[in-house]
Amino acid sequence: MNITELEERLSAIVSSIAPFDEDAARRAKQHSDQLTKPPGSLGKLEAIAAQLAGATGQLWPDLSKRAVIVMAGDHGVCEEGISAFPQAVTPQMVHNFLNGGAAVNVLARQAGAEVVCVDIGVAAELKHDSLVSRKVVWGTRNMAKEPAMTRLEALEAILTGIAVAEAQIAKGTRLFATGEMGIGNTTASAAITSVLANLSPELTVGRGTGINDGVLAHKIEVVKRAIERNQPNPDDGLDVLAKVGGAEIAGLVGVIIGAAANRCPVVIDGYISTTAALVASRLAPRTVPYMLASHLSHELGHARLMEAIGLSPLIHLEMRLGEGTGAVLSFHLLDASLLLMQEMATFDSAGISKS
Repeated sequence: MNITELEERLSAIVSSIAPFDEDAARRAKQHSDQLTKPPGSLGKLEAIAAQLAGATGQLWPDLSKRAVIVMAGDHGVCEEGISAFPQAVTPQMVHNFLNGGAAVNVLARQAGAEVVCVDIGVAAELKHDSLVSRKVVWGTRNMAKEPAMTRLEALEAILTGIAVAEAQIAKGTRLFATGEMGIGNTTASAAITSVLANLSPELTVGRGTGINDGVLAHKIEVVKRAIERNQPNPDDGLDVLAKVGGAEIAGLVGVIIGAAANRCPVVIDGYISTTAALVASRLAPRTVPYMLASHLSHELGHARLMEAIGLSPLIHLEMRLGEGTGAVLSFHLLDASLLLMQEMATFDSAGISKS
């Protein structure tokens, strides 16, 4: 397919996203208010239940089949020395995910979630029986010197993410979490956030893998240079994604859109995942009610990034690992919310007076 055909395909999928079911959300809230507690006393747990009802169109959806999609890709901007770790760590960590040894694997096992690792842009040959190999690019180009991707590559990566989500949905998955791996991707995320949220790089560039003050100052300048050189259009999310983004970020944009198009909630992880959520919200505004923000990352700029979308985090544990760890950890809160709604007695069933 040529780029026009791919853009039309994406547009058709975006148009298919159903509006949030306000009636189902209202019925969930009405039920919550009848439970043996003061109205609103369970706080965000009540809001989660209403959002899940509105997203799925079901009062108490079965979300027991869940997956975290870990998109992996490399970044040419690593040539600029913006990370405490070398680019070789990306494929090494992919193998760690596939062998079940990463933090996200531990938390996913606890939460009953499948870890789906996707090579969408790693700059190395990867082979493993459990790997979903959907390589769009062999790493992005150095955005400090030229566009990270072509518009066609960014579009292909988004559609790849949609296809990955749809494949999981065909297997019964009804709840998604976003995860990622890619040395250098906080730099790309900071650049995207600066452009789309109209924030200076001083407010969006963080320490990522744990860089020192000198490297941090350099990283800010690299982001400024990338934006100045490429002139991404803030009114065109795809243009921004292509010029200063990454393949794994684009893949997550697709996962979010694909999940929403199938009325599946998606729990957003940290800074990189939320950057993908911001792009998704610009390309497909109807995706926003399907998103739940898992946690407030310790990475600079994450709070402002969530504000730009209109999301509020469920937890704040000063995490900044990525991988989907915060999102998978938040699955337990979604489970608790639904169980409370289904198993708590109402005032009438318990014979308790409300006044």
